[in-house]
Amino acid sequence: MNRLGALFLFSIIDTLGFGILIPLVPYMADRFGARPELITPILGSYSLCQLIAAPWWGRLSDRLGRRPILMSSLAGACLSYVILGGARNLWWLLASRMLAGFMAGNIAAAFAYASDVSPIEKRAASMGLVGAAIGIGFTLGQPLGGLLAGADARTANFTAPAAVSAALSMLAILLVRFVLPESHTPEHRREHPDEPRRGSLKLLRERPPLAFIAAATLLVTYSQSILESIFAIWALHRYGLGPRAVGLLLFGVALPALAMQGGLVRVLAPTLGEVRLAMCGALAYVAGLSTLALAVTLPMTVAGLILCGAGLGAYNPSAFALASRQARSRDRGAVMGTYVASASLARVLGPFTSGSIYMLWGPSAPFLVGACVTLPAAWLAGRARCARAP
Repeated sequence: MNRLGALFLFSIIDTLGFGILIPLVPYMADRFGARPELITPILGSYSLCQLIAAPWWGRLSDRLGRRPILMSSLAGACLSYVILGGARNLWWLLASRMLAGFMAGNIAAAFAYASDVSPIEKRAASMGLVGAAIGIGFTLGQPLGGLLAGADARTANFTAPAAVSAALSMLAILLVRFVLPESHTPEHRREHPDEPRRGSLKLLRERPPLAFIAAATLLVTYSQSILESIFAIWALHRYGLGPRAVGLLLFGVALPALAMQGGLVRVLAPTLGEVRLAMCGALAYVAGLSTLALAVTLPMTVAGLILCGAGLGAYNPSAFALASRQARSRDRGAVMGTYVASASLARVLGPFTSGSIYMLWGPSAPFLVGACVTLPAAWLAGRARCARAP
């Protein structure tokens, strides 16, 4: 198995374990007596902790290599799943999500690994491959978590999904240990032993194109988190749909995103270039959100979700590739950690605002706000057009 193939398999296994628990945490919080206004902060605590920790994990991977960081973060995730499975009150549930967020260094390290082993002209395709693997894990994990927990929220089994997630983390650790070779070797790291460490803000100041693409990703991801957090409530009020139907509709986002990241990006990136592809992806996402805001029928809703999925599938790997162009070989982990932190910040902000927007301004307002927020992202992505970092 080649290195990208092993990384693809690792990313699926890793995010599958994470995805299994995503739909179950709100039900656990409800069982422990949490009020609705407390459930969202618990969900957001993961992204908040990831925001704090991701740049640190990225810099550490530049110093120690990608494999130690992948295995360490997976071990922490495994422990968080064990705590979650044994949680008997709200505090243990919160602790498990915060620990999982603090230990979430694997995504930045995985993208840095893909960047390490890919030539410049194929970097967008490699990012798309890893993005597709992550998408597959999330897409399959959520329905699998529901099947393992059971149909009745009052009697749902949360221990079994947590145990499966922990087992998948252990499997991913073994895969890294025995199949995935180091991409950032000690010999390469010794070439520049005196390279000063840079914080995220300093990196953004020194490399304006990185700041532009990170800002664009913050806007796109913020709008995505609004869609993900409010769609089920919107679909229930608009069409009276239950969880199974909502899950099938959200597959309308996942499927075109996977198709774009897994295959079409390889064709489009050499033709359009990463900057144009990122801009087109952001504009397609704006069109999708606008369609959802105006939707009065299910076919129109499906069309909007497909546009959103295609937009995200085009934007995300292109933006990752643009960010990686701003990295030197010796600070790639720090750059990718800083970039991932921008998405983490958006995932903290989105769930805390979507409900208020929905209640204050009406059912279509979150999608319209998301479209307005995403529109400047196309301009920001265009501003990221420049040569690689020296």
